[in-house]
Amino acid sequence: MKTIDLRSDTVTRPTPAMRRAMAEAEVGDNFYGDDPTVRRLEEQAAALLGKPAAMLVLSGTMGNLLCLLAGTERGDAVLLSDVCHIYLNEGGSMASIAGLLPTLVNGPLVTPEQVLAAIRPPSILGPRLSLVCLENTHNVAGGSCLTVAQSRAIGEAAHGKGLRVHLDGARLFNAAVALGVGVHDLVAGVDSVTFCLSKGLGCPVGSIVAGERDFIERARRWRQAIGGGMRQAGVFAAAGLVAFDSMIDRLADDHRNARRLGDFVREAGLRLVGEVATNMVFAEVPTTLMDADAFVAALGVRGLRVNPPKGNRIRFVTHADVSAADIEEAGQRLLAAARSNVRQRQWAQ
Repeated sequence: MKTIDLRSDTVTRPTPAMRRAMAEAEVGDNFYGDDPTVRRLEEQAAALLGKPAAMLVLSGTMGNLLCLLAGTERGDAVLLSDVCHIYLNEGGSMASIAGLLPTLVNGPLVTPEQVLAAIRPPSILGPRLSLVCLENTHNVAGGSCLTVAQSRAIGEAAHGKGLRVHLDGARLFNAAVALGVGVHDLVAGVDSVTFCLSKGLGCPVGSIVAGERDFIERARRWRQAIGGGMRQAGVFAAAGLVAFDSMIDRLADDHRNARRLGDFVREAGLRLVGEVATNMVFAEVPTTLMDADAFVAALGVRGLRVNPPKGNRIRFVTHADVSAADIEEAGQRLLAAARSNVRQRQWAQ
């Protein structure tokens, strides 16, 4: 039985073209700026985003931390959502390493009014609010997208109050493809942006940080300070160049597969959480129907891998290593698991 892995789009394996490019990559010492493959990747990334400069880093978490360090001063406050990745899933680095205080917005940060409502008159008694952090796509919100208009409006509101704006764009290309817009339009109103090569784009490692040239130089110094300096990084930068050529447009396939999986989720009796916007399907397991942990265990027995539930909520993520045929098979396994759990509950009663 084939295992179908829907835990995350980070589980993708490099394509044959990526493996060839990595094996044949021209490399040099990146610390000295001598790696031509890294330079090409950074130049192409900056051009795609419409930003003056870009820098390769090891992960999205590292990229976000560098943008916090380079865009603030220690002791500042940062405005961000209480359900965003930077706050929930990056090890508390904004506090423990950057020395920053989170100022939280309830739910996803999607309007300029949320920014303006959080701003308080300056006082020596409180921290200086200096940065606003956005997320696109927004993971916890079901892979939902910030539109060009929303991003620009938030940027204008923040800049009007003297605040910088950083975008955690881990799955930014998913948003661009889903919305049918250029990725550069989605980041036009922000000062710094990160995106992951290692999620929907299918690379084995790496993320990009982009912004103004002086900002990237500050971030480069911080990258060295936290141990993120690299040598012959062209070995994995080469995979990113392949991804730019071949992995962006195909994200639409992941989105179609996710919508199809959403159909199976409904048929199985689970409650779909929001609309399926990109490559994520969030479902709630009704307590009257089955136990969420038991359901995930039943999926595992059937070779369908998902992460453990959070409460009664389960996430499914489609990606390049899951085909349309895999989704049809996954759907049948999902239906079988649901029916099995319902029968067991009925027998127990």
